[in-house]
Amino acid sequence: MKFLCVECDQQMAFAERALAGDGTLAATFKCPKCGRVVAMLTNPMETQLVASLGVEIGGRTVPTEPFEMVHANVVTGSLSWSTDAQERLSRVPSFVRGIVKKIYADYAKERGITEITPAIMDTARAELGLEGM
Repeated sequence: MKFLCVECDQQMAFAERALAGDGTLAATFKCPKCGRVVAMLTNPMETQLVASLGVEIGGRTVPTEPFEMVHANVVTGSLSWSTDAQERLSRVPSFVRGIVKKIYADYAKERGITEITPAIMDTARAELGLEGM
């Protein structure tokens, strides 16, 4: 997604990103010609969705490395799901199951957890503020 300054017909440049403690994300973009600034604000669910897709607001700060996705998976090792956790995941609607699985996998990897169980899923939901979803 790109933002365009209507007055100058210039593509706006990413300026700043802020993650509030309430799960929202704010990003600002500035016109390089006139200096006009616009802001984008997401709600917690949108922020979680964007994060689960691996999107970085504002782009990368370092160039991509060859096979970086493969390397990351090899270095971090594999993650397993208990039978009960797999059964619970199977009850999630199919159109969001991949996103939900990624949320739990990212949560586990960030904490050095090697097996996802229903208890881990409950803890992640509470810590990530997803209990009402």
